Amino acid sequence: MSNLEREPRETECGGPTGRAGAAAGPAGELLTGREVVLGGPRGMRVTRTLPGRDVRMVGAWCFLDHYGPERTAMRVPAHPHTGLQTVSWLVEGEVLHRDCLGSEQVIRPGSLNLMTAGRGISHSEESPAGRDLHGVQLWVALPAAHRGTEPSFEHHPVLPKLTGPGFTAKVLMGELGGVVSPARVHSPLTGAEITLEEGAQVTVPLRPDFEHAVLSLSGAVRACGTDLAPGPLLYLGTGRSELTLSAGAPARLMLLGGEPFEERIVMWWNFVGRDHDEIVRFRQEWMTGEAFGVVPGAPGTRLPAPDLPGTPLKPRGRHR
Repeated sequence: MSNLEREPRETECGGPTGRAGAAAGPAGELLTGREVVLGGPRGMRVTRTLPGRDVRMVGAWCFLDHYGPERTAMRVPAHPHTGLQTVSWLVEGEVLHRDCLGSEQVIRPGSLNLMTAGRGISHSEESPAGRDLHGVQLWVALPAAHRGTEPSFEHHPVLPKLTGPGFTAKVLMGELGGVVSPARVHSPLTGAEITLEEGAQVTVPLRPDFEHAVLSLSGAVRACGTDLAPGPLLYLGTGRSELTLSAGAPARLMLLGGEPFEERIVMWWNFVGRDHDEIVRFRQEWMTGEAFGVVPGAPGTRLPAPDLPGTPLKPRGRHR
């Protein structure tokens, strides 16, 4: 999914000391997202919790939009990405992905679409009108060693599960409790959808060297002693070896984690780069058609890039 804001905020994340920028131990901070309307006043509404004012990344996870459940239609024309992976996950509905590599894939609940932008890719997304849509769009920042890689697309209709009394965790990215996703990753990560049964009281293993965060997709849960409803992101910090969860009614949540990212990145619009000049170049290449290819069958016309801010993009660190 594109960031369709016409005045996107500049965000520089990461830091030269990586782990020093993450919470130095367990945390329990509720991060309130901001509502963003994609595609104009009547567009699709999302709640964006990453990047946030205080916490801009969780591991290499650098962007998180939660949308729905809402009767709406997604229609995102061809647009570019660099230096990241897009992770598309649905709870309800379906979305058609097309990209400049020739990929054409419908994503439905329970399956994973993973697009690695690398040095540059363009794609489009659209969903049928008049149907409910509910899901999340996530971005993973690529480390320097892989950010110039060739673009690629993966679809995983079946994902491995970690199960226990009262819960099931589908592992989208990386690994959880020894269960490893087939999706290609470029830094140590965890990404999982956890479903809880009615009355569940469960413990999910975590890696203490990772920082973690939890987002409720549906239902109310208690996570590590904090009540969590859909909306805010619960940042858990590092140093936890387990995630305790309880729910009086069935619930669904997203668990994100990863080794704290040690590099500075600049995020602007749909680009992840390392400095202002690089972002300027990416924008110019998209607007002039010098790069990013053509998306066959994409709806509408190519999405124009917003104007750049009047001042150079400045470092701000991974945490405020």
